[in-house]
Amino acid sequence: MAKAEKATAVAELKSSFEGSSAAVLTEYRGLTVAQLKQLRVSLGENAKFAVVKNTLTKIAASEAGFSQLNDLLAGPSAIAFVDGDVVEAAKSLRDFAKANPLLVIKGGVVDGKSMTPDEITKLADLESREVLLAKLAGALKAKQGHAAAVFNALPTNMAQLAEALRAKREGGE
Repeated sequence: MAKAEKATAVAELKSSFEGSSAAVLTEYRGLTVAQLKQLRVSLGENAKFAVVKNTLTKIAASEAGFSQLNDLLAGPSAIAFVDGDVVEAAKSLRDFAKANPLLVIKGGVVDGKSMTPDEITKLADLESREVLLAKLAGALKAKQGHAAAVFNALPTNMAQLAEALRAKREGGE
């Protein structure tokens, strides 16, 4: 690879690192081209899966502030650059790795935080962003309903207390 090609490759990798919210490093040894294509399709549009050269990736990762990945760059490496929902990409990688044990998740970086393979698997176990937001909205709605019931109970209790006091006065006279 000529020096100009290497510089271009480093610049492309650096822009991929900078433009993504997460990067998950994998080892793909033994996977066929068809299997890698299947993985790219399963990741969808919110992630880009690229086979990379370790030396060039170390340079690009250091320049982009992803130097946590440098220790993981050994052997045949590929990176999933995640632009969208990190949980969905982690689920796709986990599910593909279950079906194809030759894909090994080495680790990654999510929002600047280094992640181990176990942490990425735990991230994949989370429900999607939409489901979590729906649960949050439901919980907030339930709390609002509870607050409304408490506020409605105050005048009702006051009216019942006034009625009991009136009945007591009528009975006592």
